Amino acid sequence: MSENILKSKSYSFAIEIVKTSEQLISHKKEFILSKQLVRSGTAIGALIREAEFAQSKADFINKMSISLKEANETLFWLNLLKDTNYITEESFISLSKICKEIISMLVASVKTSKANK
Repeated sequence: MSENILKSKSYSFAIEIVKTSEQLISHKKEFILSKQLVRSGTAIGALIREAEFAQSKADFINKMSISLKEANETLFWLNLLKDTNYITEESFISLSKICKEIISMLVASVKTSKANK
């Protein structure tokens, strides 16, 4: 069940990341950081989707662990964009809250999967 919540939450998050990137490009003319944000922010959900059809428990854990790394990287880019005034505090709070929720869910999923090996 939590996998479905994680799947839908990461997909919704990816949509918000794409919208944020579009704003960065159109309003701030910022191309490099926005590209990094989109790459890591959308990879989270893509890796969760890949994990659905993992070839083994180890493959599942690996995909989810990489997704966790991408989520952590996304949090880095969000912090950098906030601290350089490319995104507002409000936008940062909203996006980072969702990202931290996804991170917590991924940590729990990886820990549970490792414990049930």
